[in-house]
Amino acid sequence: MNKYLGDPSPRSARANRERLAKAEREAVMIEAAKKATAVREHMARLRELRLAKEAQEVRTEIAKSPKTKPKKDLGSNLPALLRCCS
Repeated sequence: MNKYLGDPSPRSARANRERLAKAEREAVMIEAAKKATAVREHMARLRELRLAKEAQEVRTEIAKSPKTKPKKDLGSNLPALLRCCS
């Protein structure tokens, strides 16, 4: 077809698509980088919140646990225990 009649040739249409694709590719890459950065920041914030929550749960558990006496060492009473049970 003739260029002067308004029908673009397949070569010029392809060249135009490639030209536009190069311009859009840069914008798409910049947008993808921004989204990736936002996702990493969001994940870091959630990780900090999760770790803070877990630390608070540990502190709460420690505060609630009753104070227990240390267990007696049975090794020192072993001869007495053996005598009474034999």
